[in-house]
Amino acid sequence: MYNKRVPLEEGDFYENEQGYKVFTAQFHLKRGHCCKSGCKHCPYGYDKKTDSFQ
Repeated sequence: MYNKRVPLEEGDFYENEQGYKVFTAQFHLKRGHCCKSGCKHCPYGYDKKTDSFQ
């Protein structure tokens, strides 16, 4: 399933100590769905360990 690219804006991510982009809940909500990747700031309540939403 192809999803339209969401343009990044201020507050959508920050860089961690290793230099990786970490997406915020703000970005995930703009995207409009859960990707089931176990994102750190997932606003949808997905738990990768149990493969379920809480």
